[in-house]
Amino acid sequence: MATVKEEARRLLDRLPDEASWDDLMYEIYVRKKIAAGLKAAEEGKLISHEEVKRRFAGP
Repeated sequence: MATVKEEARRLLDRLPDEASWDDLMYEIYVRKKIAAGLKAAEEGKLISHEEVKRRFAGP
C-alpha cells in the first residue's frame, strides 16, 4: 500500500503543468472519497442498488 505522500506525488505528476490550486484540491477530494468508498466496501458498509432506489422512490 502506497503512503499518502507517494500517492500525492503520483497525483501531482499526472496533473498538467498549467493546473490550478482548485484542480489539485479537486483531485485530492476525489481520491479521498474513492478511498473512503473502498474502505466502506471492505467493511461491508454497503447499501444495495435496490435499497437506494426504494429509499429515494418516495411515499
